[in-house]
Amino acid sequence: MSLINQVYPVIWQNDSSGSLHGRVLLIDQTRLPNEFAFVEISRCDDMARAIKTMIVRGAPAIGVAAAYGMYLGAREIETTERDRFLTELETVAETLRVTRPTAVNLFWAIERMLKTARQTLGSVDYLKETLLQTAKQINADDLQTCRDIGEQGLSVLPKAPAKLRLLTHCNAGALATAGYGTALGVVRSAWRANRLERIYVDETRPRLQGAKLTAWECVQEAMPVTVITDSMAAHCMKRGMIDAVVVGADRIAANGDAANKIGTYSVALIAKAHNIPFFVAAPLSTIDFTIADGSQIPIEERDPEEVYQIGDTILCPPGVEYYNPAFDVTPASLISAIVTEYGAFTPAQIQSELYAKQIG
Repeated sequence: MSLINQVYPVIWQNDSSGSLHGRVLLIDQTRLPNEFAFVEISRCDDMARAIKTMIVRGAPAIGVAAAYGMYLGAREIETTERDRFLTELETVAETLRVTRPTAVNLFWAIERMLKTARQTLGSVDYLKETLLQTAKQINADDLQTCRDIGEQGLSVLPKAPAKLRLLTHCNAGALATAGYGTALGVVRSAWRANRLERIYVDETRPRLQGAKLTAWECVQEAMPVTVITDSMAAHCMKRGMIDAVVVGADRIAANGDAANKIGTYSVALIAKAHNIPFFVAAPLSTIDFTIADGSQIPIEERDPEEVYQIGDTILCPPGVEYYNPAFDVTPASLISAIVTEYGAFTPAQIQSELYAKQIG
């Protein structure tokens, strides 16, 4: 059995004195693929640090981690007064909100936890218990959502050839979610349905999530995988090596514009030029109906060290300047379909088909 089938990136572990005193185990994704290790998280501040430093990463996984972070923060609040508890819980929420500005699942999970606290009657201890159960439910729901996305994506992939050669960018697999994955979940479903010939993985500079994480996942499941540099995608498409592109998303605007790891926009342009379908796979919670288009999506900028250094090796000469946006926005016009747990929709269908489901 593969490692991915046994281990998930965010795990709640009960304590011997009871579930309320447990901890979160995170796969430390900064150590992969060379070392598989867990980080134990028992405090909200430590969870915020883990999200910020990308020990846990991927929009759905960040949402799950933030939900547990909300409970851990709530557990630290020392009051029996409901109003004071809710006020301090908002402070906990703000600690988590500022970690990663682009991934909307983070904010969605925090708001769901806050809403649960506001609407739950009873003692503060009961509120804390309810928050833990809500975090566990967010975790379980995301895992099922990813499996549903995988099946929905399988149904929309090209019917020919019989076995497909797919390209993905960054990591939108089990490591980026509660398990199974979104974009890589579609690939995984294709593999299990005997419809995958090969998955091509962009290395995804500057943090190399494709080369390190996506490739690692594929190896665990014995999927045929080839890592290419980001600059090779056009060459591979021109040579007829790619049948479709499947990527994830950290936030999707109401019009279907999708923010994903930097370099995704380039892949979409290349796919359009070669008449290759370009799919975005993401849960409904990734769609932000409060923003009209991608120009309103905040783009996180990260430490320039990620660009000029890999490990202990300095890549650039002294005196140069750096620009390190973590995401770019792919216009809806370049997206063939957005695959959610409810089906695959063109960007034009997002408002009419999915808005009511999200607010419901």
